[in-house]
Amino acid sequence: MAYTPKILSFAGSTRTDSFNKRLVKLAAEAARLAGAEVTQIDLRDMPMPLYDGDLEKAQGLPPDAKRFKQLMIEHDGLLISAPEYNSSISGVLKNAIDWASRPEPNEPPLVAFTGKVAALMSASPGALGGLRGLVTVRSILSNINVLVLPHQVAVAKAHEAFNRKVKAIHECQRERDFRWAFEIKFRTR
Repeated sequence: MAYTPKILSFAGSTRTDSFNKRLVKLAAEAARLAGAEVTQIDLRDMPMPLYDGDLEKAQGLPPDAKRFKQLMIEHDGLLISAPEYNSSISGVLKNAIDWASRPEPNEPPLVAFTGKVAALMSASPGALGGLRGLVTVRSILSNINVLVLPHQVAVAKAHEAFNRKVKAIHECQRERDFRWAFEIKFRTR
C-alpha cells in the first residue's frame, strides 16, 4: 500500500495579497499533483499574541497557538513560504514557531517539529527573492529538529512573476521549481 504524506502548507505573512501566499498555494497544488494530502492554512485566521512567558505561565497556550501546534503535530511535512522582512524572518512566522515550540504537560520536547520535513520558499519584489530571510528560517527549523530540504525556491521580482489569478506566468518554470519538493518520500514518525 502506498504511503500518502500529509503536508501542512502556509505563508509567514498575513497580508491578503501576499506574494508568499500565492507562492505557497502553487506549491500546495504541485504537492497534491505529486500525491500528497495537503492542508493549507492562513496564519491570519489564527491570530496569536506575541510570545510571552508570563502569559504562557498564567494561561497556557492561547487557543490559536494550540490549534496551529496540533495541525503541525498531525502532519508529516511543512511547506513554508517565508517573506523577507528587513533581511530576516517575518514576526508572524517567528511568533507562530515560538508558540508551537512550547511544551504542554506529558508532551515530548518539540513534538510539533521533531522528525518533520520542510520545504522552504520565498517571493519578493526584490532581486534576491527573499533569500536572506530563508537563511534565518532554515537555521531556526534545523535547530528544532526539522529536516529542511536543501533545495529552496526564491522568486525574485514577484510582482512580475504572478498574475491576478495566482498562476505563474511561465508554467514550465512552475513545474521545474516546485517538483523538487515532492520527489522525496516523507517517513512516518
